[in-house]
Amino acid sequence: MLQGKTGLVVGVANKRSIAWAIARALHAQGMRLALTYQGERFEGEVRALGDTLPGTTYLPLDVQDDAQVRGAADTVRGVLGGLDCLVHSIAFAKREELGGRFLDTSRDGYRVAQEVSAYSLTALARACSPLMEGREASIITLTYLGGERVVPNYNVMGVAKAALDASVRYLAADLGPQGIRVNAISAGPIRTLSASGVSGLRDLMEVMGERAPLRRNVDQEDVAGAAVFLASPLSRGVTGEVIHVDAGYHVLGF
Repeated sequence: MLQGKTGLVVGVANKRSIAWAIARALHAQGMRLALTYQGERFEGEVRALGDTLPGTTYLPLDVQDDAQVRGAADTVRGVLGGLDCLVHSIAFAKREELGGRFLDTSRDGYRVAQEVSAYSLTALARACSPLMEGREASIITLTYLGGERVVPNYNVMGVAKAALDASVRYLAADLGPQGIRVNAISAGPIRTLSASGVSGLRDLMEVMGERAPLRRNVDQEDVAGAAVFLASPLSRGVTGEVIHVDAGYHVLGF
């Protein structure tokens, strides 16, 4: 379904990353990929994973460095030519901000969460959109219900996800005339490296598994399936949406 298409996946950290499940699913449908890594700490693991997907390109990317964001787009242009899909699957907040009261969020903690988790989507979209114009391209980001409702201990990350959700709508309006769609997937709680910093994750997953309409939790493959849909021509009329992949938990009022 994605044969001949190209994609840039930002956010692979290890084999449990949602970004890695998405990369595998896109590649299985024929997409040629570029994967990013942040520093030497993650480079080895990203390369080891990506080497199982023939034709994969690797590039360093710190989304807080505008020069690296522009450099990533330049590398993609040189190696892949154009870009049909950008997957943004990164979020970060200081561990001390993910507990207690949101009221006690520090100024620097707020800035970091917003810059990495929300603004980075805008920065990447700006750098990559010239490569995507006129290709019925798709930008996909990962969000969470904590941006719509209060989730215990999610705190400043919830506010960052709210900003991310709003960014999806504004970017969809800006980039639509270029034929670029922008959507988000709101995944249920999944055990990943970034999620491990949220206190009470196990309790959240237990509640969801018991109460969600499908009476189960979701996993990385559930999210990856939705990403393939959003990357494919099947979703060519969909933009500005937040699609919930959480076994239906978001529809409940309790």
